Amino acid sequence: MGTGAGLFLIALGAVLAFAINETTVAGISLPVVGWIFMIVGVIGLVMDLVLFAPRRRRATAVPPRDRVDYY
Repeated sequence: MGTGAGLFLIALGAVLAFAINETTVAGISLPVVGWIFMIVGVIGLVMDLVLFAPRRRRATAVPPRDRVDYY
């Protein structure tokens, strides 16, 4: 899960949790589903930033060494 997916789940969960008042769809409470989406989004965002971001930062461009050829 990337940063974008984590933020999307947090936003979707906030809409479901706070904008919809105690609505049930076939026995499922949408505010509870919203809270679950927000928790999963936060966990995914933290995992992406803590676990996967250091690997992305390690790849740096190394300038080529100056080479002098003597003939």
